[in-house]
Amino acid sequence: MKKEKFIRAWSLVFIAMVMPVVAHPVLAAPTCEDRNGLAIKCGTGGAMPVGWILPPEEWFDRQKFRPSAPSMNDILELICVLGVFFALMALLPEFDGRRAGDWDRQEDDD
Repeated sequence: MKKEKFIRAWSLVFIAMVMPVVAHPVLAAPTCEDRNGLAIKCGTGGAMPVGWILPPEEWFDRQKFRPSAPSMNDILELICVLGVFFALMALLPEFDGRRAGDWDRQEDDD
Protein backbone atom coordinates (compact mmCIF):
# COMPACT_ATOMS: atom_id res chain seq x y z
CA MET A 1 0.00 0.00 0.00
CA LYS A 2 2.83 2.39 0.82
CA LYS A 3 4.48 1.67 -2.51
CA GLU A 4 1.31 2.75 -4.38
CA LYS A 5 1.16 6.04 -2.46
CA PHE A 6 4.84 6.59 -3.12
CA ILE A 7 4.43 5.96 -6.86
CA ARG A 8 1.32 8.15 -7.04
CA ALA A 9 3.05 11.03 -5.24
CA TRP A 10 6.16 10.87 -7.39
CA SER A 11 4.13 10.59 -10.59
CA LEU A 12 2.34 13.83 -9.66
CA VAL A 13 5.67 15.49 -8.95
CA PHE A 14 7.03 14.25 -12.27
CA ILE A 15 3.99 15.53 -14.17
CA ALA A 16 4.20 18.90 -12.42
CA MET A 17 7.85 19.26 -13.39
CA VAL A 18 7.49 18.07 -16.99
CA MET A 19 4.39 20.07 -17.97
CA PRO A 20 6.07 23.50 -18.07
CA VAL A 21 8.79 22.07 -20.31
CA VAL A 22 6.51 20.48 -22.89
CA ALA A 23 3.80 23.17 -22.91
CA HIS A 24 3.91 25.40 -25.95
CA PRO A 25 3.93 29.17 -25.40
CA VAL A 26 0.97 31.08 -26.73
CA LEU A 27 1.85 33.98 -28.97
CA ALA A 28 -0.38 37.03 -29.13
CA ALA A 29 -1.48 38.72 -32.31
CA PRO A 30 0.60 41.72 -33.35
CA THR A 31 -0.56 45.17 -32.36
CA CYS A 32 -0.29 48.21 -34.54
CA GLU A 33 0.08 51.88 -33.72
CA ASP A 34 -1.92 54.87 -34.87
CA ARG A 35 -0.38 58.15 -36.02
CA ASN A 36 -0.07 59.29 -32.39
CA GLY A 37 1.98 56.25 -31.38
CA LEU A 38 -0.80 54.63 -29.31
CA ALA A 39 -1.57 50.91 -29.55
CA ILE A 40 -4.54 50.03 -31.76
CA LYS A 41 -5.94 46.84 -33.25
CA CYS A 42 -4.50 46.08 -36.68
CA GLY A 43 -6.90 46.40 -39.59
CA THR A 44 -9.04 49.12 -38.04
CA GLY A 45 -9.33 52.66 -39.29
CA GLY A 46 -6.32 54.79 -38.41
CA ALA A 47 -4.01 51.83 -37.82
CA MET A 48 -0.56 52.01 -39.34
CA PRO A 49 1.07 48.93 -40.91
CA VAL A 50 2.44 46.17 -38.67
CA GLY A 51 5.91 47.07 -37.41
CA TRP A 52 5.54 50.83 -37.95
CA ILE A 53 6.61 52.90 -34.97
CA LEU A 54 6.40 56.58 -34.26
CA PRO A 55 9.72 58.31 -34.98
CA PRO A 56 11.64 59.01 -31.74
CA GLU A 57 11.68 62.79 -32.29
CA GLU A 58 7.89 62.93 -32.54
CA TRP A 59 7.53 60.58 -29.57
CA PHE A 60 9.61 62.89 -27.35
CA ASP A 61 7.64 65.93 -28.58
CA ARG A 62 4.35 64.25 -27.66
CA GLN A 63 5.64 63.27 -24.20
CA LYS A 64 5.82 66.95 -23.27
CA PHE A 65 2.03 67.30 -23.51
CA ARG A 66 1.11 64.18 -21.54
CA PRO A 67 0.22 64.57 -17.87
CA SER A 68 3.14 64.17 -15.51
CA ALA A 69 3.41 61.39 -12.96
CA PRO A 70 2.03 62.16 -9.49
CA SER A 71 4.51 63.74 -7.10
CA MET A 72 5.52 62.20 -3.78
CA ASN A 73 3.35 64.76 -1.96
CA ASP A 74 0.30 63.67 -3.98
CA ILE A 75 0.96 60.02 -3.16
CA LEU A 76 1.42 60.76 0.56
CA GLU A 77 -1.78 62.83 0.57
CA LEU A 78 -3.68 59.95 -0.99
CA ILE A 79 -2.29 57.51 1.58
CA CYS A 80 -3.34 59.84 4.41
CA VAL A 81 -6.86 60.26 3.01
CA LEU A 82 -7.25 56.49 2.68
CA GLY A 83 -5.88 56.02 6.21
CA VAL A 84 -8.44 58.45 7.64
CA PHE A 85 -11.21 56.74 5.67
CA PHE A 86 -10.29 53.28 6.97
CA ALA A 87 -9.85 54.62 10.51
CA LEU A 88 -13.39 56.02 10.40
CA MET A 89 -14.63 52.68 9.07
CA ALA A 90 -12.93 50.91 11.99
CA LEU A 91 -14.67 53.22 14.47
CA LEU A 92 -18.15 52.27 13.26
CA PRO A 93 -20.17 50.27 15.81
CA GLU A 94 -20.55 46.52 15.40
CA PHE A 95 -23.73 45.57 13.55
CA ASP A 96 -24.65 42.05 12.57
CA GLY A 97 -28.45 42.34 12.61
CA ARG A 98 -29.10 39.31 14.83
CA ARG A 99 -30.49 41.17 17.83
CA ALA A 100 -33.90 42.82 17.78
CA GLY A 101 -32.32 46.03 19.09
CA ASP A 102 -30.14 46.30 15.98
CA TRP A 103 -33.14 47.29 13.90
CA ASP A 104 -35.42 50.30 14.10
CA ARG A 105 -39.08 49.85 14.81
CA GLN A 106 -41.03 48.90 11.68
CA GLU A 107 -44.67 49.51 10.73
CA ASP A 108 -45.84 45.92 11.40
CA ASP A 109 -44.09 45.49 14.79
CA ASP A 110 -47.26 46.11 16.86
